Amino acid sequence: MPASPYRGRLAPSPTGLMHIGHACTFWTAYQRCLAHGGTLVFRNEDLDPQRSKPKFAEAMIEDLRWLGIRWQEGPDIGGPFAPYEQSRRREFYLAAWRKLRDGGFIYPCTCSRKDLALAADAPNEGDDEPLYSGNCRVKTSEASQLDMPAGVNWRFRVPDAEAITFDDLHLGLQRFVAGQDFGDFVIWRRDDVPAYQLAVVADDTGMQITEVVRGADLLKSTARQLLLIRALELPVPTFYHCDLVRDATGVRLAKRHDALSLRKLHDQGYSPRQVLNMCTPS
Repeated sequence: MPASPYRGRLAPSPTGLMHIGHACTFWTAYQRCLAHGGTLVFRNEDLDPQRSKPKFAEAMIEDLRWLGIRWQEGPDIGGPFAPYEQSRRREFYLAAWRKLRDGGFIYPCTCSRKDLALAADAPNEGDDEPLYSGNCRVKTSEASQLDMPAGVNWRFRVPDAEAITFDDLHLGLQRFVAGQDFGDFVIWRRDDVPAYQLAVVADDTGMQITEVVRGADLLKSTARQLLLIRALELPVPTFYHCDLVRDATGVRLAKRHDALSLRKLHDQGYSPRQVLNMCTPS
């Protein structure tokens, strides 16, 4: 029997201990991959040089194994991450950056933090960022003169007023308007680190991911990434966004909620099944 073409992925970031929200999303990804008889890829999204720590990378692997999740590609405990470690995949991100630059889709942004702080009071949950004013859009023509991305923020110029739609396999039809729901977004940071939006698109394509399972806080991020996928002329995966797990007050769980980390629950005697029973059905 030929292997299933389905390829899913687990993509945790080693910037803190994994919590129940992560467990629920990754368990959903695992179950969907099993249902399709596909291949599950583990990717270590360690692009943040300040917050990514080896101890968290080891912990997230141990925690996923404890939950009973198994993957077919990626690291084992004590084994090498490459080529599934984002910090070692710079050449893939540079190739994508060059294609966007040559196509006129991005521009260098020299706005200071003070300039950007003018919009910093905008609502911010999950991957969201304040709408950018577009001050540096006039620099699009300067992009071709720069050989490397370091030193400035690089922004993707969104097609203003265009509706970006996609059919989420869990939450149904989604619609976001470029320039209204989100503005020109950063794809490469001035400290020479590729931004999440670019890295995840390059990696999902490079790893031949056919379905992306992640939290509903990344719905707007998906709209941004669809624009990148189109600009880079890449295949479009399907998307399944899981319901968010929230605390008793309704606040979305984050890594700062240490009391609900899998490590602490494990130490308190919870079983994997008890942890998974805390999940919001998705």
